[in-house]
Amino acid sequence: MLALFEESRPRLEAIAYRLLGSAADAEDAVQDTYLRWQAADHDVVEVPEAWLTKVLTNLCLNRLTSARARRETYVGQWLPEPVFAGDRMLGPSETVEQRESVSIAMLTLMERLSANERVVYVLREAFGYAHGEIAEILDLTEANCQQIYRRAKQHLATGRTRVEVDAAGARKIVEEFLAAALSGNTDSLVKLLADDAISAGDAGGVFVSLPKPITGALKIARFLRTLFTPDEDKRGLVGGRLEFFAEIVNGVPALVLVVGERVFVVITLEVTTDGITAVHTQANPAKLDHATRQWATIDRGEPLPADW
Repeated sequence: MLALFEESRPRLEAIAYRLLGSAADAEDAVQDTYLRWQAADHDVVEVPEAWLTKVLTNLCLNRLTSARARRETYVGQWLPEPVFAGDRMLGPSETVEQRESVSIAMLTLMERLSANERVVYVLREAFGYAHGEIAEILDLTEANCQQIYRRAKQHLATGRTRVEVDAAGARKIVEEFLAAALSGNTDSLVKLLADDAISAGDAGGVFVSLPKPITGALKIARFLRTLFTPDEDKRGLVGGRLEFFAEIVNGVPALVLVVGERVFVVITLEVTTDGITAVHTQANPAKLDHATRQWATIDRGEPLPADW
């Protein structure tokens, strides 16, 4: 029975990560599911996959409720934990919908959904569950699930076409972004950003951060210019030699700032046909533990040239 659960673990982790936006919480939810699986009467479990999914989903629903309460007192802005390409938490990526459902931008948007809306959307959009299967998991009617799904889709609609890139394309985008940010020239950044772009950062109260997102290319460019202007205070805060890398994180180009073997900051860039529409900066050390562990195992490229 342990082997059966381990076969299901990658799928369960991928579901939990999309539902919770936290790699750490996803791992905990899957481990709790395993404990319940160990204690279950396996003779009465007709379809193990369905049983495990139902248990995991209910655990995630409980966590979503408590997480929302915690976020009311969260210092600054809240963003999901970043995950590098190749991590099994990202789950299936065959379709545009599957890839989009795990982007930082979409995971952030999903915070607007009710718990049931999020579950229905994730199971349907990213994992292809039928409405009847989802209804059984949530103890709802199939018609109700269909209605919840339509409502969730409406809440998450952006009307933008995302640009999908490979590793080489991601590196080019990140190189241009970093060069513009370090140039001290606001116009260079404005040209890369969509007019109505949004920038949000999560420092978890550890570092000084803005209390709410910035909207508009010019405002974001001015903020980034200040952020990337080196001074002794910033260098002291880093606590070591800072290196810049271009990677793919949650399916989008990302600038990764590394000190030694520790991931210090991850900046994801949501790129559409209108330009960069979202800049999400994760600097909360507690939310970079998973990324740092993964960083030690991935085949990262060469650092980007940067005079900082």
